[in-house]
Amino acid sequence: MDIVVNEQPTRVYTGGRSFDRELPTVVLIHGAGHDHSVWNTQARTLAHHGFGVLAPDLPGHGASGGAPLAGIDALADWILALLDGCGVVHASLVGHSMGSLIALAAAARAPERVGSLVLVGSVVPMPVAPPLLQAATAARDQAHRMINQWSFSPTGQLGQAASPGTWQTGLNRRLMERQAPGVLATDLAACNDWTGGQEAAGAVRCPTLLICGERDQMTPPRSVKPLRDALVNVPGGARMITLSGAGHAIMAEAPGAISDALRGFFQHK
Repeated sequence: MDIVVNEQPTRVYTGGRSFDRELPTVVLIHGAGHDHSVWNTQARTLAHHGFGVLAPDLPGHGASGGAPLAGIDALADWILALLDGCGVVHASLVGHSMGSLIALAAAARAPERVGSLVLVGSVVPMPVAPPLLQAATAARDQAHRMINQWSFSPTGQLGQAASPGTWQTGLNRRLMERQAPGVLATDLAACNDWTGGQEAAGAVRCPTLLICGERDQMTPPRSVKPLRDALVNVPGGARMITLSGAGHAIMAEAPGAISDALRGFFQHK
């Protein structure tokens, strides 16, 4: 569906069903250089199992208008404005990579509105390698190759895919190429520059799930501990699951496993 958020046209995927704000709302937030389509499988699964799904293209990404926002806090405020625009008071937030930082910041800024939180491929802080930052600004093709190399597991690099006949690294590269010039560089700088992650985690008050890919090179499971430790005020402590064999592109490499993890968490939190 198309709506207006902060005076800009915004494309929001709803999982193949009309959005119903009377259902439990789940917001799926994509990462750097991407759009809502990275969540297609999970959005459809949730929408057909009793949830109202909002998977937006962030400002300046995909089919959404405006310029990409230059900071995680600004993007978190935008997510809350999206909820306002859809008439949603309470929601669960799910974010991948940069999207996880946005979800974390939004949950800290408006704890009364966020009922549960899922952080996928997430660490705080989230530094970006200087060569990737430089390439995103000056050599997009090189940046795309670097991201593909680091995002997918070895089997994914060789062409194995959950959906037969699909070329995951090729699809990811085309997705990044479709974004406007400057989007990826802005996104990566936002991740690299955000220093409020641990403080935000300490302000979270809702059930929280961390999902990691076993073969993730960009946000490896061993680096998640500071974030998990910072979620000290989460009821019962933050849960963490690691999906075997998956890399950072976890929704593409393990679509069924992550869909099942989300459904199980929301239904039994």
